[in-house]
Amino acid sequence: MFILFFLLISSLYSGNVKAFELYKTFQTPDVFLAEMFNNQVPAPTVLNLDAKAQSEIRAVFNRPFPSQRVRYWKDANKTVWVFDDIGKEGYVPTTSGFAVSNGAIETARVLIYRESRGEQVAEPSFLNQLKGAKAAGNKLSNKVDNITGATLSVQMMERMARTALTLDTLSH
Repeated sequence: MFILFFLLISSLYSGNVKAFELYKTFQTPDVFLAEMFNNQVPAPTVLNLDAKAQSEIRAVFNRPFPSQRVRYWKDANKTVWVFDDIGKEGYVPTTSGFAVSNGAIETARVLIYRESRGEQVAEPSFLNQLKGAKAAGNKLSNKVDNITGATLSVQMMERMARTALTLDTLSH
């Protein structure tokens, strides 16, 4: 019995058992990009964020963007952004993707969700609320319904969508 218990504990610590893994991959960034560009993904472009750009982003992201350079993809019709944010301080970042066309969110997608609760923000019924949203001051033009138990994740997705719109504006 002791040996069985020892083997179980050993396998948990060695990473062989992933029962306690909280990460949920809904779609990889590569698959998201391929979908957004009909399998003709353009080469990435880099947006350098100077002090003025960081100031604009801080107003909607609630803090400076975590890097001075942001990679994005664009064609004649849209820009596509893949980046991370956190729903609750101290949590692990969630990776999301946004396609922006004509100053509005065309597509919003949670790619990798790494928090312990609130993954309902990855459901199409929630994400469809972001579709067509434009910048309205530091918020979005669309009213987004909250999800009980996922308030911080909802706020994270709204913040990320608004940041994608700001990044899109800065890229032109």
